[in-house]
Amino acid sequence: MSIESYAKELKAALRQYPNFPSEGILFEDFLPIFRDPSLFQKLTDAFKMHLDKAFPGTKVDYIIGLESRGFLFGPTLALALGVGFVPVRKAGKLPGECVQATYEKEYGTDVFEMQKDAIPAGSNVVIVDDIIATGGSAAAAGELVEKVGSKVLEYDFVMELDFLRGREKLNAPVFTLLNGQEEGLKK
Repeated sequence: MSIESYAKELKAALRQYPNFPSEGILFEDFLPIFRDPSLFQKLTDAFKMHLDKAFPGTKVDYIIGLESRGFLFGPTLALALGVGFVPVRKAGKLPGECVQATYEKEYGTDVFEMQKDAIPAGSNVVIVDDIIATGGSAAAAGELVEKVGSKVLEYDFVMELDFLRGREKLNAPVFTLLNGQEEGLKK
């Protein structure tokens, strides 16, 4: 099977919720994928196929998953690739010495952290999350990777809100498995 055929089947499993979590938002819920082991496997396989094709001869050392939905498939993808998984969490959630990066949210700022010794300097990492919107949280994760002396090979997302142009904030290539939303919900 091809990545495109997997993507078509996965896209069909999504559920849409207009005006959630607030007016004007069309929320695409990818949680139904996890209820079906076959679909969950296809999600993992599609990302693995992409990474194998995108980086021939380059070893991915770690998958980094962003809190919280990057935790849903990041560890499974890491296991499929035979590499480590490292979580990026909101401030105050991880023990030990951490590096921090601040990012802008719709109303105010937030802070992401990663354990300082989680990734050895010089590692190649792929950052994963469910969706890229404004790109702020993914950019902060990329900053954390730089702070520990490692390299982001790529940012991988299940979906993208194209109209918010979040990929423009990122310092490495972006791969989105499923077609993104080109505009917000019509009011």
